[in-house]
Amino acid sequence: MNHPKAIAVWEGTGKTGSGKLTTNSGVLTETPYSYKTRFEGVSGTNPEEMLAAAHAGCFTMKLAFNLEAAGFTPTKLETSCTIIFIGGAITASQLLVEGDVPEISKEKFDELVSDAEKNCPVSKLFNTNITAQGHLK
Repeated sequence: MNHPKAIAVWEGTGKTGSGKLTTNSGVLTETPYSYKTRFEGVSGTNPEEMLAAAHAGCFTMKLAFNLEAAGFTPTKLETSCTIIFIGGAITASQLLVEGDVPEISKEKFDELVSDAEKNCPVSKLFNTNITAQGHLK
């Protein structure tokens, strides 16, 4: 297995400096990040945005595996993740998934959502409050 890797290069101070992020897959190539991209809405990314993408992606993939193991084939799963960043700390990760899953009950879907929330590898990495809500189309 090729272990994921990212490189951060930063120049300058925390508030006035800036950095670039690159991943070994090439998806990020010298992608800019800075205080302004993190706190002032300037174009670029920030660590919390990347954590949100990682958590949404991991959770959704785990949910797809859970559904398959339970005998269901999702037509579409769409998850949003909001990382709550207050006072210099990540205090929560909020997942909201909308699923188009033929022939599944709301109760079974909620059960599998809950399992994915607790057992996706990124959830296991986070030491914060994690919530997940599921909605069926």
